[in-house]
Amino acid sequence: MAILFKTTISENSAFERIEQALSGAHQYDGYLNAVSDGGETALSWGPAMHAGEFKSEVSEILRQTWDVARFWVIYERREDRKDPDATDIRNAAFRLTRGYSGVVVVTLSLLGKRDSANDLELVFVCFEQDFHRRNFRVRYEGKPIPNQD
Repeated sequence: MAILFKTTISENSAFERIEQALSGAHQYDGYLNAVSDGGETALSWGPAMHAGEFKSEVSEILRQTWDVARFWVIYERREDRKDPDATDIRNAAFRLTRGYSGVVVVTLSLLGKRDSANDLELVFVCFEQDFHRRNFRVRYEGKPIPNQD
């Protein structure tokens, strides 16, 4: 059993980090995935896509998420802490939130093309109701989560 939901960052900090990454000199491969009961949206930062275009599309997906689920908790995943894989965190978040209505789980990965020193991996767990967010945090944050068998 792994502790998947352990390092939260504020919305402001998350948006600042995204802005810095997409406006800086570092080169990234980027990927965004949003999953909800309504379906899944994936966005990949292709070789021909300018950073501004990727940033605009990420902003639009996050804006659409905000429109349907305004209560967010954002987890930061880092390799240097040996955190579980972002996909594992995302999958567990989606599985564990099935009892709540209107949940959207968004994963954003900005991985450096040259090294991992400036990687940014965030998992947004977005709820329609604030009490669902609070309940999720009390039940799962900082606690071991059983593997799905």
